[in-house]
Amino acid sequence: MTLLLRYKSTYARILDANRKFLPAATKYHDLSTAYLYTDAIEEDDLLVMLGKAITCAILSPNSAQRQRVLGLVYKDERLQQLDSIPQFQSHSSVLTKMYLNRIVQKQELEQFESSLADHQKAIMADGLTIVERGVLEHNMVAVSHLYTSIYFSQLGDLLGVIDGEKAEKVAAKMITDGSLTGSIDEMEGLLYFHPSATDESSLLRWDETITTFCGQLNKVTDAVRAS
Repeated sequence: MTLLLRYKSTYARILDANRKFLPAATKYHDLSTAYLYTDAIEEDDLLVMLGKAITCAILSPNSAQRQRVLGLVYKDERLQQLDSIPQFQSHSSVLTKMYLNRIVQKQELEQFESSLADHQKAIMADGLTIVERGVLEHNMVAVSHLYTSIYFSQLGDLLGVIDGEKAEKVAAKMITDGSLTGSIDEMEGLLYFHPSATDESSLLRWDETITTFCGQLNKVTDAVRAS
C-alpha cells in the first residue's frame, strides 16, 4: 500500500509539473482521501494533498469535468481546515466562488497567486498568467449569470484584471470554443449573453450525481487494491 501511495504521489507531481492540471487535481484529491483505507499518511500531509488538488483544479481549463472536480473538493468536510495552513489560506474562498459561479475579486486572485509554485505562474502568449486567464474565464461566465449585456469597458472594470480590449478578445475566444454562449457587437463595444435553453438545474443535478458516483468508485477501487 505504501508503495502504491508513493507511486500515486509521484505521478500527481509529474502531471502538475507538466501543467496537466486537471488530471493532477484528480490524483491529488484521491491521495487526500487515503485516510479512508490506510493510516500510512499523516493527517497534515493529507490536507496538503487536498490543498494541491484545489490549486490544480483552479488552474485547469474551464470545462464540465473541471466543475465536477471542483464539486468533489467543495463537498469535502475538511475544506475549511485549509484556512489554518498559510500556503492555502485563500483556497477555500476561491474554490467556493468558482464552484458557485460567483465573481472572484482581484485581491483574492492576488492572494491565491502568491501561493503558487514557479511552474504554475507561467505567462501565456496573451500576456496573462495561467491563473489570471482561468479566473478571467470563470468571472466571464459568472458575469453572464448577472447581466444580459455589458460594455467591454465596464466588463474590464468589473473583472478588475484587464482592460476592455483584452476582455473582448477573451470573450471572443470563449464564444468560439463554446465555453460562453453569447455574441459581440463590435461597433457598440457590447457583449450580449444568450442563456442556454437547457435546464441548468437539471445539468447541475446530473453533474452532482456523476461526481458522487466517481468519488465512490475511486474509494472502492483503492480499497480493493489495498486488500
